[in-house]
Amino acid sequence: MRVGVLGGGLQGCCAALALAERGLDVTLFDRNDDLLTRAAVANEGKIHLGYMYAGDPTLATAKTMMKGAVAFGPFLERHLGKPAASLALSSPAVYVVHRHGQRDVDAISGYMRAVHALVMQAADGRRGAYFGRDLPCELRSWSNSERHSEFDPEIALAVLDTPEVAIDPVPLAASLRECISAQPRIEIRTQRIVLSAREADDGIEIETDGPDGRSRDTFDQAINALWDGRFAIDATAGLPADRPWLHRLKYGVTFRLPNDAPTLPTATIVLGPFGEVVSYGGGLIYLTWYPACLQAVSKDMTPPDWATYPSEPLRSQIIRETLTALAAIVPTLRDLDADNLPELTVKGGVIVAWGATDIYDPASELHRRYEIGVTSHGRFHSVDPGKLTMAPYFADACAERIKPLS
Repeated sequence: MRVGVLGGGLQGCCAALALAERGLDVTLFDRNDDLLTRAAVANEGKIHLGYMYAGDPTLATAKTMMKGAVAFGPFLERHLGKPAASLALSSPAVYVVHRHGQRDVDAISGYMRAVHALVMQAADGRRGAYFGRDLPCELRSWSNSERHSEFDPEIALAVLDTPEVAIDPVPLAASLRECISAQPRIEIRTQRIVLSAREADDGIEIETDGPDGRSRDTFDQAINALWDGRFAIDATAGLPADRPWLHRLKYGVTFRLPNDAPTLPTATIVLGPFGEVVSYGGGLIYLTWYPACLQAVSKDMTPPDWATYPSEPLRSQIIRETLTALAAIVPTLRDLDADNLPELTVKGGVIVAWGATDIYDPASELHRRYEIGVTSHGRFHSVDPGKLTMAPYFADACAERIKPLS
């Protein structure tokens, strides 16, 4: 059996590995010069356990995310051949309740504790189920003195410890590229723009365009793992989108702390259009502040070809506004000189989600991410991961539909 996988981002790469593991021959298409070079490396890489989704009090989003979270590490261990705990991970995230958030302290705290109880069930008593880490029995709220020492207490009304971590997406992408290149059952075709996927007598015909012109290839089955182009290709295969969606362009700022700078906490600010600080090892920091870093929104089936790296003066504006806003909450950031930060980079990617309004709206569907997953139409399968967290989980689920592991 030959399977065509459309899209060489994290979802497509995981799907290709899951199929090859089942003994299938895979052709992996991507429009870029290499795999995993756009949205896959332009985010913080958080492996969500569900704590962030207090905008969905049904806990459906949290239950979905924690399934993906506990599957993420084992999938990588299986394919990369190294312990999940050895990957480049952040320090565990604290959750900071913002004074002007969409839920108050009691609501956020109660929600997070309910989620944590479910996380413990999802881990099912397995030691180290989440990146080799033992999960605490309960979440801990910071004392007032602790909160005052790290955050502005006028803005940060409460702080809770969590075990949630982020994985540095850049070394992860490098490891996955190496793994896929070494897999004899996976053929990589870069610089190919997918134009359509249509049912044929003998399979699914994939039409692509590239430097050497258009070509058509027929596969026994096909997986649409495209990110910002998924809706358009689904429509050609007989799966038109039947609800509103948004494509959002969001940037993040990364840099390395100067040698004499104090460490920063990994902190997620909730609930609403705020941001986060992610502290990886070696002083590598990722910042994003929603009002500054969200730079475009599109309701088109295929969004514009937005720039991964913004040009000036937008680049400097994003850096300045992001640092200023987060420094108001995390005082340690106030001592950093934005003009002299080592390895300072601004990089963006597309966020795709169901919904008609942005997260500024407490009722927006963007606060709910459980209506995602694999949709099959005959021999064509479309994967909506919703979040990076879910990519390995849905890769296995999709591959299992095509050929179950014996």
